Amino acid sequence: MRNPFRNRADRAPKLDPTRYQGKPMLRLLECYVLRAIGYLGEKEAATLALMAPSLQSALKADGAWYEIVEKAMHLPANMPELVRDMWAKNQKIAEANGAVLAPQAFAEMFVDDNLV
Repeated sequence: MRNPFRNRADRAPKLDPTRYQGKPMLRLLECYVLRAIGYLGEKEAATLALMAPSLQSALKADGAWYEIVEKAMHLPANMPELVRDMWAKNQKIAEANGAVLAPQAFAEMFVDDNLV
């Protein structure tokens, strides 16, 4: 099991492409979490915005990409707030242990534990 609490010298997470094989919603969910905590990169946000029409068609929902994810997954209206609360809680745990919780690691952990 990987440790989501990264040491201070190891801050740049790398995505494992095998993680997403056969799981088309997984990266979208991680991006949803990253957006909620304020760590979705501009480039990825722009790519997701361009994907919205395809997502609307595939998932039969209207709105921005993150709204489509919310509808498709039947997420509560306050889900971004819940994600941010969990992020803050886990950052405090990491800090208490002398570690840094990387946003991508948190997104993976949150999605694995709560959304899939």
